[in-house]
Amino acid sequence: MTIDVETRPVAGGLKDLTRRSARLELDGIDFASFADRPLDADTLRCLRYMHDVENHTMCYLRDVLVTRAHRDPEVTAFLACWCYEEHWHGDALAQVLEAHGEPSSGERVASMRRQLSRRDSLRPLIFGLGSAFSEHMVAIHMAWGAVNEWTTQAGYGRLAARAEHPVLSELLHRIMKQEGRHIDFYASQARQRLSQSPGAQRFARFALRRLWAPVGSGVMPKAEVSFLSTHLFADPGGLQTARRVDRGVDRLPGLSGLHLLEGAVTRYATEALAA
Repeated sequence: MTIDVETRPVAGGLKDLTRRSARLELDGIDFASFADRPLDADTLRCLRYMHDVENHTMCYLRDVLVTRAHRDPEVTAFLACWCYEEHWHGDALAQVLEAHGEPSSGERVASMRRQLSRRDSLRPLIFGLGSAFSEHMVAIHMAWGAVNEWTTQAGYGRLAARAEHPVLSELLHRIMKQEGRHIDFYASQARQRLSQSPGAQRFARFALRRLWAPVGSGVMPKAEVSFLSTHLFADPGGLQTARRVDRGVDRLPGLSGLHLLEGAVTRYATEALAA
């Protein structure tokens, strides 16, 4: 499936996006069929990662809302819908894990959150202080969100292509469709805010270049981040997708030439070969 990373306006505007927000539609997804045709070990490993990250969305929302983002009614309306939809993405992935006899949802999420480092508890303070001293934090969040949503959607597409399982592919493509609406909002907001401020462009470029890592890097073990990145993006098809994502980032004002996803994949692949 081709990943569309074009930055385009939110179709129908924010009201249309929020009114269309809904729990992920699962009609016709036969989770019981995994008993007859189970997923391979590598695919399940990727799904555990994706399940955990989707279920961490609420914690990321906590960090965003301590910044000036909570003052913007358009941003908060979107974030409410975004968090709701991401929850149901995690729930759908949980059902796939459960079909394979694996722990998921509350049991797995609670365990993951108990293992978070002390740094996670300090994140709201760090984000709040950053917002107090910089007027550009919301622009950075929107740009960062666009990058993360592009890479997440691309990751789902690559997993569907690699697993070649019809039930999983249908489920992931439904998730990708909702992720596409998230991309629309983040990218549109990022383009608007960055185009209005050279300072925001400089801050966003610095933050992404120095601090960005694949989605989930802050909560998942490095070995899992490395595995997911290389399994999905290190082959020729994956690198082509990574470059397509990076070209989408290039189109945001002031962010061209960062090569974020391809650079991360190359680093992890090099480290894996050296190990």
